[in-house]
Amino acid sequence: MYKNKNTKIISTKEALSKVQFICSRQEKCCSDIRKKLQNWNIEKQEQDEIIDSLVDDKFIDEKRYTGFYVRDKFRFNKWGRIKIAYHLKQKRVPEQIINEALNQIKETDYQESLQELLKNKLKSLKEDDPYQLKSKLFRFAQSRGFESQVSLQFIDKLLSSLK
Repeated sequence: MYKNKNTKIISTKEALSKVQFICSRQEKCCSDIRKKLQNWNIEKQEQDEIIDSLVDDKFIDEKRYTGFYVRDKFRFNKWGRIKIAYHLKQKRVPEQIINEALNQIKETDYQESLQELLKNKLKSLKEDDPYQLKSKLFRFAQSRGFESQVSLQFIDKLLSSLK
């Protein structure tokens, strides 16, 4: 009854040209491109052909994309491994590629990042009860995607240094 204004109808050749341009300007994964092709009402078989062509011509490389994604989300968004992996799984990146990219994060950088986040969060909290303080810091670390054990270890260190 109503037409979706965002739905574009384009030919397969045009779609290939457009996604090549998109991929040449910014790293994309297969699922990002598939969504775009679906929005353009490209048939499933043609979507597969376009994506295969992009992979063959090195416009799309899941390993390269995952490496950039992990570095950017860790460095700029201060996300932990759990949150990064979750978002990559949502994009249907293979688990082996995700694990390889996550292993590129240096453990010292990872711990320093968490420590810095927790220190900054502690400054903003107005809590006297140590139990409440610990739980708020823990929930914050979890929301950023850091592992429970690592989070608790640094929270305990941080809180014991305040005593």
